[in-house]
Amino acid sequence: MEAKEKVYLAGGMESDWHEKLKQRFHNKFLFYNPKDHQLDASEQYTLWDLHHIKKSDIVFAYLEKDNPSGYGLTLEVGYAKALNKTIILVDEKSDTNNEFKARFAIVKNSASAVFDNLEEGIKFLERFSIYVG
Repeated sequence: MEAKEKVYLAGGMESDWHEKLKQRFHNKFLFYNPKDHQLDASEQYTLWDLHHIKKSDIVFAYLEKDNPSGYGLTLEVGYAKALNKTIILVDEKSDTNNEFKARFAIVKNSASAVFDNLEEGIKFLERFSIYVG
């Protein structure tokens, strides 16, 4: 039996998308979920985030259409790219804001695979679990 792939969950903290992934793949992946660390100081949660991106095999980055900025996700994707991690990006925001779309293109170009809705991204992530016992 192979070890589970480690997946860092980058993206919005307001909705329950993290839980949706964890429930769907409860025994297929080991998840690093920043929503769970409960740190409030930016220097602490940034350290936690970057540490766990480094430990991850895959970064699953979900930019919801109502995410107010995407700044944190941008840092996480850039750091993952520098570490040569597999990056699955779901971008629902670019189609709703042309100015954002133009500026966010550099992040999209850094991703390994890009999808425009969460379900497509989840289906692609599933392909990484097929050899896990």
